[in-house]
Amino acid sequence: MYRPLYLIDASLYIFRAWFAVPEAVRDDSGACANAVHGFGSFLCDLIEYEGPSHVVCAFDESLTTSFRNELYPDYKANRPPPPPELERQFGVCRELAEALGVATLASPRYEADDLVGSAARHWREAGYHMVFVTADKDYAQLLEPGDWWWDAARDRWLDPAGVEETLGVPPGRVADLLALAGDAVDNIPGVPGIGTKTAAALLARAGSLDDLYADLDQVAESGVRGARRVRGLLETHREQAFLSRRLTRIRCDLPIAHAHEQAGWSGADPSALDAMALPVQLRNRTRRLPVADAMVAP
Repeated sequence: MYRPLYLIDASLYIFRAWFAVPEAVRDDSGACANAVHGFGSFLCDLIEYEGPSHVVCAFDESLTTSFRNELYPDYKANRPPPPPELERQFGVCRELAEALGVATLASPRYEADDLVGSAARHWREAGYHMVFVTADKDYAQLLEPGDWWWDAARDRWLDPAGVEETLGVPPGRVADLLALAGDAVDNIPGVPGIGTKTAAALLARAGSLDDLYADLDQVAESGVRGARRVRGLLETHREQAFLSRRLTRIRCDLPIAHAHEQAGWSGADPSALDAMALPVQLRNRTRRLPVADAMVAP
């Protein structure tokens, strides 16, 4: 039986809402609530139209305190901190997800993708397949047969074969690909001068980053343009390449406290929702959702 668990990269959709929804949207108290409105509407849409039996939201709380910052202080150094008004709404969005009956994960040391990767490993053992709800290509490394990567805003779905067709490598080699090509979004250096196409061609020949560096002479046989120059770049930046892989590889070994039953969605908590200051239109959306049995008065 196919049992999907929806694992949502919540922070990505909160950021998108912050930029997409006008700042004029306010909650009951008059505070700016554009990110809350956009994220809440997205979450209501997912629950209403996908009807998930199991769903989890993972939140980023480690912009400057992740273990990756200890490995590489410049990790994500190109990102300015969120403005106070958005930071406040992050907390409200997590509270909203829980009031909607959605389990949440967050950590000051590990990022949302590490929490998602570890949750996926945990729940696979219970027989679930994963739907990674995100637009971040890093999550593609987590896919196994039966899983999907889903950019909900664009309704774009990729299975493991689709990842390989799109990125040029299978899911298990995505971290190696990013280790070579780098990731400007997260300020991961990679090997300067090597892009994703060249990295994919090198990995197609070698198989993995470890196998590539075990025999750099194979670069000449890989068919990449400027093979001699590429070999020199790889040799010069060997340590940087392996550091970059430590930064790009998603952790999947964190202890996840939730049992798989706790990820089950059984309905919203109307009393918790009523206690929140929400935009009127969003409040009306939440009232259309089913109510958890435990919240129904006898």
